[in-house]
Amino acid sequence: MEKVITYSRVSTDEQADKGYSLRDQQAKLKDYCTAKNYIQFAHYEDDYSAKTFERPNFQKLLVSIKKNKKSISKLVFTRWDRFSRNITEALIMIRELSTYGVTCEAIDQPLDLSIPENKLLLIIYLTTPEIENDRRSLNTTMGMRRSMKEGRYCVTAPFGYKYSRDEQNKPILVHDGHKAELIKEAFELYSTGLYDKEEVRRKLQPKGMTLGSNGFAYMFHKIVYTGKIYIKASQDEPEEIVQGIHTPIVSEDLFEKVQYIAFGKRPITTKKKTTNEALPL
Repeated sequence: MEKVITYSRVSTDEQADKGYSLRDQQAKLKDYCTAKNYIQFAHYEDDYSAKTFERPNFQKLLVSIKKNKKSISKLVFTRWDRFSRNITEALIMIRELSTYGVTCEAIDQPLDLSIPENKLLLIIYLTTPEIENDRRSLNTTMGMRRSMKEGRYCVTAPFGYKYSRDEQNKPILVHDGHKAELIKEAFELYSTGLYDKEEVRRKLQPKGMTLGSNGFAYMFHKIVYTGKIYIKASQDEPEEIVQGIHTPIVSEDLFEKVQYIAFGKRPITTKKKTTNEALPL
């Protein structure tokens, strides 16, 4: 009787899909092993993306195979997309497993890879989920770009903002109370030309400024604080700046003044006199 290791995988966005649950996969694998008279040496499962093999339990699986390479003959899973959604890495991993005497077996998509023509089917099984991933990613990117052109900020809310819902129940940036006030004060202090960015950050730390040095310095260049949205260039569209539907924290004039100072052209400022005019010397 052959000793095999079984493997099941699901990503976070597949948790609710019928037939993709870890419990369902494990049950199918157990029944399959019984029907084939396989000895189920061990079972591993991951709640992880299949874009790479840097999955915690898959790495443990590899360690187990290496330690028992003379006794484990197969790695069994339900479908090829449970094994991988990256054709390049999948083929490399299949080759690596073969050096340990282990072949891959998908119970819903069986292939005898000793038959040369079946390698073409393997490519199809491995390419299809990768194409699905690429299409999903492209659709997401296009959807985000379309929303941003309509003035809706679509990425992580920057310090000073948080997400709420508008009258259409869509996400929208709103001021995050005291944090928004800290952003405004930071711009105002820096715009005087009396302090560098790190000095401003340290002044605001006791008041609740939690951004680190790099994040704080980068904050001064985020046009989102003026109520506008920067959209990166794509393959067929140039970069652009559009008016957002969120409320600005700083004025455009204040933002432009800060940009002027940040690039090394500090305006002339007048500091308070500390000498006594009656005693000029």
